[in-house]
Amino acid sequence: MYVLAIETSCDETAVAVLGSPGPFLSLEETLPVLLAHEVYTQADLHEIYGGVVPELAARDHVQRVAPMLRRVLGSAGLQGRELGGVVYTAGPGLVGALLVGASVARSFAFGLQVPALGVHHLEGHLLAARLEEAPPAFPYLALLVSGGHTMLVYVAGVGAYQILGESLDDAAGEAFDKTAKLLGLAYPGGAALARLAEAGTPGVYRFPRPLLDRPGCDFSFSGLKTAAVLAIKGRDFTPQGRADVARGFEDAVVETLVAKTVRALEVCGALRVVVAGGVGANQRLRARLAEVCAARGVTTHYPRPLYCTDNAAMIALAGWYRRSAGEVGGLEISARARWPVDTLRPPGAPVPVASLSIDGVR
Repeated sequence: MYVLAIETSCDETAVAVLGSPGPFLSLEETLPVLLAHEVYTQADLHEIYGGVVPELAARDHVQRVAPMLRRVLGSAGLQGRELGGVVYTAGPGLVGALLVGASVARSFAFGLQVPALGVHHLEGHLLAARLEEAPPAFPYLALLVSGGHTMLVYVAGVGAYQILGESLDDAAGEAFDKTAKLLGLAYPGGAALARLAEAGTPGVYRFPRPLLDRPGCDFSFSGLKTAAVLAIKGRDFTPQGRADVARGFEDAVVETLVAKTVRALEVCGALRVVVAGGVGANQRLRARLAEVCAARGVTTHYPRPLYCTDNAAMIALAGWYRRSAGEVGGLEISARARWPVDTLRPPGAPVPVASLSIDGVR
């Protein structure tokens, strides 16, 4: 089973081909191989606006996705007729951007007379660590942190997800980007803020750790963002002062994410933690979480940085699991701006996974 995947949920255009050249044993035992993939980021296009412009994102996807599809298939050494399916990100994301990838995928699959299947973007992130040579075994706790989402998810298996905590307002990645913009850093600002924080002095600025004084695993970053605005706006910082602010902000986010992850571990009892999403590439977060988890006898797993940000390899993996279990999509072109990940079900399962229960959650 080889699948071709298309990802266009936001401002990255990506295509990948993945499959298993050997015999299929089971979803847990068979590890597919990534044959080829390509990612194009629109960061330069949106930089002058300080954020993603949905219409521009969709138009750029239109120009790039078909040529990229041809290149990736060529790099994989496959003909279209050798594919067992075409999978694409159906949501959540920007509807206009999603429709580009969905339309191309559905049309290409129709021409080849193979199934097309819409994939959940966050399921791709939750499974991305399984693209690595030593993939984490199920079950595990996933900390998913990106520009659009911050959540803790208990992953019992493919399609078996329970949200233990999520952001009640802004995502951590969004707070990073907006604080970076206040500091005059270029878009996308999260990575730039982390680099600036390396020169900062710890403790010069101490920002609030939101919701740590309350029980539960939910997050809130709007108040932290407001605190950053009050600390930065209207002030003329020296280069060291800007670095100190960046360090204080990063420390606040990292400490909050780690503390909530520890709470979630106490709830679900997982022995493995997977960190996914764009903010998951943050080195201070990785180091601190590895330290805390090791002290508890819990192992930590991370996708390589390329698989933390939006990419088609993770969509191909999620789609491959579902196609291998016999799932097929209809002729519709599916795009959903909102799509709760805990409404998914395991590949081939007849009932939703609402029956998953962990006592004491939230």
